[in-house]
Amino acid sequence: MTADMQTVLQKQKAAFTSAMPEPMSVRRDRMDRAIALLIDYKDVFAQAVSADFGHRSTEQTLMTDIMPSVSALKHAKKHFESWARNEKRKPTFPLGLIGAKADVVYQPKGVVGVIAPWNFPVGMVMVPMAGILAAGNRAMIKPSEYTERVAEVFAEAVPKYFAEEEMAVFTGGVEVGTAFSKLAFDHLIFTGATSVGKHIMRAAADNLVPVTLELGGKSPTIIGRSADKKKAGERIALGKMMNAGQICLAPDYLLVAKEQEQEMIDGVVNGVSTLYPSLLNNDDYTSVVNGRNYDRLQGYLADAKEKGAELIEVNPANEDFGSSNGNKMPLTIVRNVNDDMKVMQEEIFGPILPVMTYSSMDEAIDYVNAHDRPLGLYYFGSDKAEEQRVLTRTISGGATVNDVIFHNAMEDLPFGGIGPSGMGNYHGADGFKTFSHMRAVYRQPAMDVAGMAGFKPPYGKSTHKTLERELRK
Repeated sequence: MTADMQTVLQKQKAAFTSAMPEPMSVRRDRMDRAIALLIDYKDVFAQAVSADFGHRSTEQTLMTDIMPSVSALKHAKKHFESWARNEKRKPTFPLGLIGAKADVVYQPKGVVGVIAPWNFPVGMVMVPMAGILAAGNRAMIKPSEYTERVAEVFAEAVPKYFAEEEMAVFTGGVEVGTAFSKLAFDHLIFTGATSVGKHIMRAAADNLVPVTLELGGKSPTIIGRSADKKKAGERIALGKMMNAGQICLAPDYLLVAKEQEQEMIDGVVNGVSTLYPSLLNNDDYTSVVNGRNYDRLQGYLADAKEKGAELIEVNPANEDFGSSNGNKMPLTIVRNVNDDMKVMQEEIFGPILPVMTYSSMDEAIDYVNAHDRPLGLYYFGSDKAEEQRVLTRTISGGATVNDVIFHNAMEDLPFGGIGPSGMGNYHGADGFKTFSHMRAVYRQPAMDVAGMAGFKPPYGKSTHKTLERELRK
């Protein structure tokens, strides 16, 4: 398999080089084919995702994997030619006055490797693919081994729409993923856990491959005293319960004023009950992906309870989850948490919602700043001054005000993390730039600029004049 990957990489690089410069129509055609693949296989993908998860509704896969991918590709197709135009820059004075020209030229990088996660196994391949194809690159894909049926669909479908020299898929477990991450791509994008991201970066470093890392972390949700608790509760419930909380941007924990804690918890409970009157037998509610992750989440709850936390199970229909042979879990709200508990140390990635309290907003801000910078940060409230304080005194990959996750749905906003939550951005024009090389091109006028400026030896009067002019305070 390693030899196959290496062969395909060389084949794609050779095809890329020999085709330079490709007309924009080729990029447009590839995006059209990617859209066709997604739409033609949408139901097959949905069935595969549900089989891999144990259960996920067709509607959710269409909404969270297929639709965002198609939207990203359509957005890129509409705008990529304007993104690709050369950008004029100003030559250093007075060179522009005597005919010098400076431009930034956006060139495709070559072959981009895509390592995708299991939580949105179609979208996390095809949303970044919009920027990859719009920028004129070839792609090699490694889907997650945890969603093996989805990986098989990719392996079957991609060759029907793309030549191997354009796009190729490699399936398999950890060994394949490790070998894939060591290939000498022209760029590599990885979406997944921070711990794995460190290994990916080390592997890419041997070949000096630039990386975009979309990781995760503990995205805080700060509830201001001015927030509408009922509305906030429903919006948090929607964001936390979607995909059973298996979203890198899911609200990981709440920070709420001490005297409003119960009101906020009630708001979330009511929100869950409204959206999901039942859970176990509800097609709209997703299963935890596998037994390993189910056990991990149960371990977090056991650890928190042992260390003094109060567990509030949100089970609107009082269903018997214990007798189920699947991996569905109700939401558990966890009160009285502290940083000694695993639930406050690890990204949760499941239907568990810790609640911390604060006395002052500065205390909440200080807590966020004392921990790793998160992928997302959410603020609820109508106090504009407080909102501004939260946004200017914290740093996160992105932020949404009076809702959760939605900044990621905006195709014209960059999506990415900072520090342990990732590096680099994609979506829209920012994705196009990520997967492009910004080449500086300078055109010198006919006259002897170096001589006029005194740059040529022997150094003399014009040299000293230039130095004197430029080295003033």
